[in-house]
Amino acid sequence: MKKKFIAAGAALLATAFIGQVASAKSLEDVLKEKGVITEADYKEVTKVKAFDYKLGKGMTFTSQDDKFQLSVGSQMQFRYTMLDKDHSASDQSKFEPKRIKLNLNGYAFTKDLTFKITYNFGGNALEETYLNYRLIDEAQARIGQDKVQFGRQWITPSGANQFVDVSAVTTAFVPGYDIGLSINGKVADGLAYYSVGGYNGSGQNNVRNSRDDAFAARIAINPLGDMAYSEADLDNSQKPLVSIGSSFYRNTVNGTAEATTTTTTPTAGVGFLKTGGWFATGRGLSATAKQVAATEAIDFNTAEVDAAFKWLGFSAQAEYFLAQADGQTSKNIARAQGYYVQAGYFLIPSKLEIAGRYGYLDPNRDAANDHQVETTGAVSWYFSKHNLKIQGDYTNIHNQARLVTGSTSNANDDQQIRLQAQLLF
Repeated sequence: MKKKFIAAGAALLATAFIGQVASAKSLEDVLKEKGVITEADYKEVTKVKAFDYKLGKGMTFTSQDDKFQLSVGSQMQFRYTMLDKDHSASDQSKFEPKRIKLNLNGYAFTKDLTFKITYNFGGNALEETYLNYRLIDEAQARIGQDKVQFGRQWITPSGANQFVDVSAVTTAFVPGYDIGLSINGKVADGLAYYSVGGYNGSGQNNVRNSRDDAFAARIAINPLGDMAYSEADLDNSQKPLVSIGSSFYRNTVNGTAEATTTTTTPTAGVGFLKTGGWFATGRGLSATAKQVAATEAIDFNTAEVDAAFKWLGFSAQAEYFLAQADGQTSKNIARAQGYYVQAGYFLIPSKLEIAGRYGYLDPNRDAANDHQVETTGAVSWYFSKHNLKIQGDYTNIHNQARLVTGSTSNANDDQQIRLQAQLLF
């Protein structure tokens, strides 16, 4: 019965797609058929511009019949970082090409079948690479690799950040990129967005060897009108904009099935298992484990709530994360929480902005004095919105858990300065 239901659903979707490709008529087609416009008029109004360029989107190539389109763009971020570590000789001073991306996107056969391909030369890996089919605005299907739709700041493109980079709290909790299938939609012209999807659960460009797939769901409501995932009020919004969202993510990482032959660390590349992730940063399910043991499957459940506001050059947003890991064999539990709050204001509308951010991360709620705090101030100059900008920020990174050699203190404070230039074209 289940297989018949899936087959029927697939046939229905295919029929809708083929029908739309074959029979959809534009207004110009109808007017021509009814004799309202001449053949010459029809050719003039339907003439397709084969080549176009738009800053931020890139070069766009369109076929004469308007059934195929390809836009080629790029993102370039060059960064300088100076890190002064408290009571440590391992300070850092480095220049780096942080993100060098090639972006390809467009549509094929119909404007409802869109695609995106992103390759990050800085990370030497594919990022968002998927097909998206729009049946209607409220019902769209996406297959391929995408950002798991979890958390406002993670979903926001890296080129649209208000600071040099996202909060360390965001990095600690988000799953990252993954391969899967999702259903998503835009409701009432952007008053609400939703996404429900199933993923491999093994992270960016990884295929797992077990049947423990991941699940993610998100909803965002914009009661005063559509609000894009872009930080800073660059448009100097003349009316208040508000967005409220929530996300949930569940995954089971089977250490036995996913351990490699050379290490007891599973191949799962989800964010919270990596360096800087809450599970790797905390003490895991035991006093010594910092990553998933190869002998136990662990269930992860993570939830978040977020809100954002923009008006007259002022912007603010915040997120709260809550996560738990349950060992299926040991029955041990690891819990974590974190939040950040940030705000910015344009001293010169759409050009000069100052911003501040506070973030708190507790990677193991059952352990005392292991929290981390970041306090950041930033200044940004936007030459052409996010397309061309220079940003700088200063952060005090307080780590309560890090022991200071030769000191009675159980914590230290690192100082970080970052400068970054970005070009989108």
